[in-house]
Amino acid sequence: MTENHARISPALVETIAGLSAGTASTLAVHPLDVIKTRLQIHRSISRTPASGLTIFRSLTKQPQPLKSLYRGLTPNLTGNASSWALFFYFKNIFESSLRSFHNQRSDSNYVSLTPLDYFLASGSAGIMITISTNPIWVLKTRMLSSDRGAKGAYQSMWHGARHIWQYEGIRGFYRGVGVSLLGNSHGAVQFAVYEPLKNFWRNHISHQILRGDRENSQVRLGNTATLLISSSAKIIAGTATYPYQVVRSRLQTYDAEERFGRGIRGVVGKVWREEGWKGFYRGLGTNVVRVLPATWVTFLVYENVRFYLPRWWGGEEEE
Repeated sequence: MTENHARISPALVETIAGLSAGTASTLAVHPLDVIKTRLQIHRSISRTPASGLTIFRSLTKQPQPLKSLYRGLTPNLTGNASSWALFFYFKNIFESSLRSFHNQRSDSNYVSLTPLDYFLASGSAGIMITISTNPIWVLKTRMLSSDRGAKGAYQSMWHGARHIWQYEGIRGFYRGVGVSLLGNSHGAVQFAVYEPLKNFWRNHISHQILRGDRENSQVRLGNTATLLISSSAKIIAGTATYPYQVVRSRLQTYDAEERFGRGIRGVVGKVWREEGWKGFYRGLGTNVVRVLPATWVTFLVYENVRFYLPRWWGGEEEE
């Protein structure tokens, strides 16, 4: 096998790593996503305030508890797997473009990207993914927010898609897209923290432990470091941007205008009047429990596939 045949492009590595990570994390934590979605659309003025535990109990008391816990898996799996794959693909392209731009303006052959560069690359990739996958997230939110036997509930992803197209048209698939675009700040902040921390750690390993025997890109991050760095980045980004998730969920659910108000301004105003600032953080506890395991699975799978795939393929990845 020749060297040309042995190599695999960095963009393809990122795509496969992202696809693997999105699939694994969705399968692992989907039940928690169901609970979080229902908490986000539950209004505190109800006589029987819901908690994550009460929702979990109600799901497990259904005739088919496993199906209830994994309701809406198809759109969630489709959305997450494709989103992560495309996100890392476009993120790699934008980062390469920024790196080339900086290299042209510098005497150095290689210029490290700054946190702002990672913010811009991740944010730009996120915008492209949001526009292309929002219809999937509308279907996911509606399926997760109701039981299969509930009145008006979608029986499948395709049933939901036909219903939206028939009664709401193309606009129905893009409910909440405005607030979702704002939500790209979450991923942008997350990777603006994650990538510099990862580079710092790999530089430390390369120079302090390996005595500079390997380039930064050839140093494996390690599972423990991946857990710590990804957790830190996720908590910072999640706390800063969680309110948009609540607003987005309420915009995308059934009868959104009647229940929660019209448009972003209407939903925000109604949440503030009826629930106060706590309404914007409804479900945050469950979300933290959900996102950290999902983050661990996502980044452990992503970093390991990203590191080992070029070696399994028979070549070395270039950055």
